[in-house]
Amino acid sequence: MFFDKKTQSELCERAHSSKRSDLIALKGFIFAALSAICYGTNPLGALNLYSQGYSPENVLFYRFFTAALLLFAVILAKGSHFKITLKEFGALVAFGFLFAVSSLTYYASFKYMDAGLASTLLFLYPLEVSVLMAIFFKEKIKAWTVVSIAVSMSGVALLYRGDDGVPLSTAGLVLVFASSLSYAIYMVMANRINLQMGSVKMTFYAICFCLVFLLLYSVTFGSGLPPLFTQASSWGWGFMLGLVPTVLSLIFMVKAVKIIGSTPTAILGALEPVTAVAIGVLVFGEILTGRLVAGIILILGSVVLIAARRK
Repeated sequence: MFFDKKTQSELCERAHSSKRSDLIALKGFIFAALSAICYGTNPLGALNLYSQGYSPENVLFYRFFTAALLLFAVILAKGSHFKITLKEFGALVAFGFLFAVSSLTYYASFKYMDAGLASTLLFLYPLEVSVLMAIFFKEKIKAWTVVSIAVSMSGVALLYRGDDGVPLSTAGLVLVFASSLSYAIYMVMANRINLQMGSVKMTFYAICFCLVFLLLYSVTFGSGLPPLFTQASSWGWGFMLGLVPTVLSLIFMVKAVKIIGSTPTAILGALEPVTAVAIGVLVFGEILTGRLVAGIILILGSVVLIAARRK
């Protein structure tokens, strides 16, 4: 079969366009995976600071204070401006509040259950994102999305289903559920509210407002004004928390949501509990059992499923 030059040109253009689209989507999946992996390192810094006597609100203050300084430097280096509109101000305040609630309840849950278990239970948020998108924005939940969530949740159950029959802490469960729900709302809003600003600037302002809410909570209900770190290791862990699970994770998440949407980004968050398990095994000497291996395989299988069945 022969084609004229115009037809050949159109076919080539379509092929190039499809290739570009696939590359952009792949970049979105990579951003989502990196965001989840970075966020999964939260317990590493938090537990080390807890062992030095700091409260959850103290640890979170230094985490976000460090992150705000890093993002401020990045914005200055890029030559960007800090101006925002009134509409943007309202949305960013909401983002800051939701992230403060999610972070505080998540870190507080470490006091009632193992950090790895809390990190795994936090993975309820992909299901909550799908439900929120279906209820409020009439997004159809496709069969493969349901299967992907079911597979990943089965993996989560295998990762941390206790063998000793001891019931989980009710307070811990409530805290983790509040954290996952507020994080799900945050992700949906990030997807639906079209703010005309870059991800770095958006993250910077969300963190700044998050800091304000954390200080209000600490002074009103918590341990008061955060004490000054006195050890070099404390500053090191605070910097790590500000950079990896905060700045890098949030920027990657915002970029991923803009490219592939909230639901695929949330489901790729399956890599977050996998990261928590890896840290437990490699850093804290936890035993890698057959059940853990099976759970990891199921979770990674759900990631492959959601990536392969995208439209």
